[in-house]
Amino acid sequence: MVPSAQPKLDFIPPTFNPLILRLIHWSLPILQRFRLRPWLPSGITKIEILNGEILVNLYHQFQLGKIRLILAFRHCEVDDPLSGLYLFSRGIPQIARQQKINLKLPIHNHFMYDRGMTIWAGDWLGWLFAQLGGIPVHRGKTLDLQAIKKTRELLINGKFPLVVAPEGATNGHSEIISPLEPGVAQLAFWCAEDLAKANRIERVIVVPINIQYHYINPQWSKLDWLLSKLEADCGLSKQTVGIATTEQPEKLYSERLLRLGEYLLSEMEDFYRCFYHRHLPDLSEDCDSREENITLRLKKLLDVSLQVGEDYFGIKKTGNIIERCRRLEEAGWNYIYREEPDKFKHLSPVKKGLADWIAAEADLRMLHMRLVESFVVMKGTYIQEKPCFERFAETTLILFDAIARIKGNINPRRPRLGFRKSTITVGQPIDISDRATVYRQNRQGAKQSVAQLTQDLETALKEMVF
Repeated sequence: MVPSAQPKLDFIPPTFNPLILRLIHWSLPILQRFRLRPWLPSGITKIEILNGEILVNLYHQFQLGKIRLILAFRHCEVDDPLSGLYLFSRGIPQIARQQKINLKLPIHNHFMYDRGMTIWAGDWLGWLFAQLGGIPVHRGKTLDLQAIKKTRELLINGKFPLVVAPEGATNGHSEIISPLEPGVAQLAFWCAEDLAKANRIERVIVVPINIQYHYINPQWSKLDWLLSKLEADCGLSKQTVGIATTEQPEKLYSERLLRLGEYLLSEMEDFYRCFYHRHLPDLSEDCDSREENITLRLKKLLDVSLQVGEDYFGIKKTGNIIERCRRLEEAGWNYIYREEPDKFKHLSPVKKGLADWIAAEADLRMLHMRLVESFVVMKGTYIQEKPCFERFAETTLILFDAIARIKGNINPRRPRLGFRKSTITVGQPIDISDRATVYRQNRQGAKQSVAQLTQDLETALKEMVF
């Protein structure tokens, strides 16, 4: 379906509904196991919580009015909310009972989510998130004033703590942390500022929380099936692997993934050379291995892909790759979501036709950015560094996403490769009370405080990866 011009996206105010939350909690075991796909029973079957007593004590202090709480959750893939819902609906209450700490139910959180999710998932998701207390935010905007205002209000007066994903987007890797965005740190300092202005003495606490997945029984046969499908999509000859006879499937699958990755890189390099007139040099002489060659070529390809979108929208190439993606996304939205709803209804047929034209072209240009998002932290040596089933599966699924997008499926449904265990690790709390003093001194102090807290959060999350 060719996209057409639309009225501007409205802010969806959070309207927490305890009945909807209760329904979600009741259905959670089914969602975890099947994830709304009953014909494919291969979801999360076990959830482990490490250091959960830290969170119990913090919730107790929050409910007593002693602290305001921000939970900086690692968000590596779309199943993360299911793990988080289990933590708060079952895990934390159970640990609290064991410690004989009386917590008021329900244990829940306000949370920030990307406003763009409702575009590809549908309006129903915006309604559901609003009922659960979610706050929509435009990721690419320098200042989403409505989202910031509502978030700051809930941070100091909300009934629940706030959950934020500091990476800003999923990267598909359990063991790689993307560079953190400064949003969590900035919100923490704003909260401290707002509390001080209101003459309130609560401390502001930020807690890093990691989510990591492991396959319980690696299903190499399913991985073989998916790789064969991707090879067929690329016109490569099928490489059959004798799963039962080999004792080292890692070597065989590593070769298949390398071949698939090299093919895709070559095709995309030729695509940008031929149709977008971009220079992509031969880097083979600069590398000692195929893996290093893939890493260098991929880095250059992602840069060129973003340049194509930036040139079209007239955006300067500044910042890291994630920041560039966010600016491109917002530029595309500005071309598609054009007018206020009342004004949009009265566009002349000619103006509406031209608006549809530019919206369709903007959507196509944004595909370059979507492709980059799929590979934002990928590197050719990822499997070589630790050749385990999880890394093979993650890499193959990321390639699946990219190939599906190239084929025209913007929102592909990922196949499942087996039952998984989710491990939630609660990190040590970070009290920003002392840091807030430096933050309030001057603009430079504020900038340094935000950067340092962001770096400390990133370090904490990396230390929890195992």
